[in-house]
Amino acid sequence: MQARGTGVRTEPVSRPNPFDLLATAVVLLDSSGKVAFMNGAAENLLGVSAAQFEGQSLALLAGDGQAIEGLLQECQQRLFSVKRQQLIFNLAGRAATALDITVSVLEEPGLLASVELREIDAYQRIDREERQAALMQLNQSLLRNLGHEIKNPLGGIRGAAQLLETELPTRSLREYTQVIVKESDRLLSLVDQMLTPVRRSMSREAVNIHEVLERVRRLVLSEFPTGLTIVRDYDTSLPEILGDLEQLIQLVLNVVRNAAQAMDGQGSIWLKTRATRQVTLHRQRYGLALSMSIRDNGPGIPKSLRDEIFYPLVSGNPKGHGLGLTIAQTIVHQHGGVIDCRSESQPAYLSGVQGSALPQANDIGTEFTIVLPIGEPIKPVLSKETF
Repeated sequence: MQARGTGVRTEPVSRPNPFDLLATAVVLLDSSGKVAFMNGAAENLLGVSAAQFEGQSLALLAGDGQAIEGLLQECQQRLFSVKRQQLIFNLAGRAATALDITVSVLEEPGLLASVELREIDAYQRIDREERQAALMQLNQSLLRNLGHEIKNPLGGIRGAAQLLETELPTRSLREYTQVIVKESDRLLSLVDQMLTPVRRSMSREAVNIHEVLERVRRLVLSEFPTGLTIVRDYDTSLPEILGDLEQLIQLVLNVVRNAAQAMDGQGSIWLKTRATRQVTLHRQRYGLALSMSIRDNGPGIPKSLRDEIFYPLVSGNPKGHGLGLTIAQTIVHQHGGVIDCRSESQPAYLSGVQGSALPQANDIGTEFTIVLPIGEPIKPVLSKETF
């Protein structure tokens, strides 16, 4: 195409496919029931390339191919307009997985139906993220109010103890007022820790997440110089993320230090980074995101605490304050991300893995997965072009 009056030949602007902006995996079937198109989310979910799978039958990926063929025959006979069903699919690199599929009959020329595919736990994950966001807002409100209610009387108690100390005649009696002052200072410090991520404004700069991980790794290994191994599994091709460097260090340090303390410094921790594409975070769609895993082979989180680990003042460590994970969650949400945890209370494999390069399937004690956006959210582009 040549631009008028310029003599310069320009190429037509490539517009994004609207289907690729969807978080849901979508497959379009032609009139013969073969794959005509699949979006990026479907490629990621099914573990196949759209270009390679075009013209193939979706039944090839199904654990029960006859069930898919039966659905397609019903489509061709127009026995339904929309049908929802759960089927087993053999996904690349994964065990047989149950997917929730919704088949909609299309009236477009050359197309038979659209198939939407979702993992069964996707609904649970969305619900969990929404509950996390609501919990974080509740925590912030609680911490602000609690901090105000605690700091004011504590200041009065501390001041009164200092005045009383000047009136006491003996050193033995003054020791009691010193205890009051020290404990008041300890509680004030605890309240300040609770309020730090809430009241601190967040700066944004380009941050290399691997520099953050390496800094935390050196720090934790200096605290636990013997018996602790931290194994790195980084995707060094990851671009920088926009975030607050100090807060991101605090986030990773809280999680890694918790893991080391839970194992009394004896065990292994794995730090893993990967890129993940077409991710929805807090109802915003991102083309690229960072997935960071912090995994240990420790004793795991007690089952009674697993639903409460992000609550303030909840801890499975008798010496802990129960603030580390609350602060970590707050920082993650301030960066537009999500944090999730899975744990086994009694892992089958707890020792002798210091030399292992990668965790084995039964090495799991506790694993935290943190997903942070890279770049800005995708803005849908309206276009008449579908393919």
